[in-house]
Amino acid sequence: MLEDTIAAISTPPGEGGIAIIRVSGSDAINKVEAIFKPRQKGRIVSQLKGYQMILGWIVDDKDQPIDECLLAIMRKPHSYTAEDTVEIHCHGGVLAARQCLERVLTLGVREALPGEFTQRAYLNGRLDASQAEAVIEIIRARSKKALNLAMKQLTGYNSQYVHRLEDRLIQVTALIEASIDFPEDVGEPDYQEIAGLLSEVRDELARLLAAGKRAEIYRSGAKVVICGKPNVGKSSLLNWLSGWERAIVTEIPGTTRDIIEEYVNIKGIPVRLIDTAGIRRTEDRVEAIGIKMAQQAISEAELAIFLLDITSGITEEDKEIYQSLNPAKTIIFINKDDLLEKQIDTAQIERLFPGIPVIVGSVREEKGLSELEDIVEAMLLAGQGEPGDLEMLLSTRQQQILQRCMEQIGPITEMLGLVSLDCLAVEINEVIEVMGELTGRSLKAEAMERIFRDFCIGK
Repeated sequence: MLEDTIAAISTPPGEGGIAIIRVSGSDAINKVEAIFKPRQKGRIVSQLKGYQMILGWIVDDKDQPIDECLLAIMRKPHSYTAEDTVEIHCHGGVLAARQCLERVLTLGVREALPGEFTQRAYLNGRLDASQAEAVIEIIRARSKKALNLAMKQLTGYNSQYVHRLEDRLIQVTALIEASIDFPEDVGEPDYQEIAGLLSEVRDELARLLAAGKRAEIYRSGAKVVICGKPNVGKSSLLNWLSGWERAIVTEIPGTTRDIIEEYVNIKGIPVRLIDTAGIRRTEDRVEAIGIKMAQQAISEAELAIFLLDITSGITEEDKEIYQSLNPAKTIIFINKDDLLEKQIDTAQIERLFPGIPVIVGSVREEKGLSELEDIVEAMLLAGQGEPGDLEMLLSTRQQQILQRCMEQIGPITEMLGLVSLDCLAVEINEVIEVMGELTGRSLKAEAMERIFRDFCIGK
């Protein structure tokens, strides 16, 4: 597989200033040289040093220009794949990039599979498995926090942490094997020391899993629904949180009849924000369908922002809507506090909504909205640890490996002093082998395929 020279368009399809075609492999430079005509006479592509660019044309088999391009040369091992790599920077647009790629493919170059460039980086030792997984996390990051965590993973933070745990397990095997090899000189291993080391590893594995669970919200985000009766300001709140006029706002009750979705970023958390139809009794068939969809969205959401109108008081409609909400996943925002007529007081709030976060504010005057964002963040992260805890992004594959290691270490601790040292050594080495799957040291072919199958072509 690594003997092939591969190529692919590495930029998204569609119109743009520049498209990049990446070519990688032992013969990449020579292959591209055969179809590239430098603008400056006498320049020879194969004689360029790494990290140099040259202007010229990709030409067809009749030496006619296909496109004017910049050629970037990266020589092994100082490239993304650790192989000789050429990047053709041609004009953006579907046709220009595709024609340049097709010309490259006429040279016996193979079109790359999804994720194959990153897979080569892994196979050539430039990235380990955890770092390779970080690449797709960077591409898919939907918040600055998720991007920062993915960048930490790419720089080897996760791998270094795992290596420290492996070192402790290797220390355990060293104690056991010393007793096996030199029983007269060393005697029985210090089981108390071994139990302590295993306990430390198990505790750290638990910390890693907890960190992965905390970070999951920054990767996957959360579904937050805005609900309430008609004309309480739901669409105005959606527009403010999204930063543009996403929903129509009028004084006419029932303007929103469908659910409207918008992805927003609240305190670093990607949020799928849903503005629902005002919930009320209605004979209008279309509005009734919207209300049913709103009720379904509320049942599926991680959090509900329930809006009340301070000028109309807490009505029977409001009470019925509140009964359909989960109090543990509800924030109440009492809107229109900028108006003089106020029909809701503190005593009512405390009596009807005990223990529920309540904000009195105004969307129009942007009063209470920063406080609302703070509470949304706090409730979405509730029970996910304290500030300063370990932060680490973990894929499903990584979480499963860590869980397996934890489950294996527990019984080993109970075996100490009860089974032969040979048996104990085998059990510890099995844990080390499983842990090696995190970084790819002992990664099986099917697991490798699972890592790279979700990548896009060109990466």
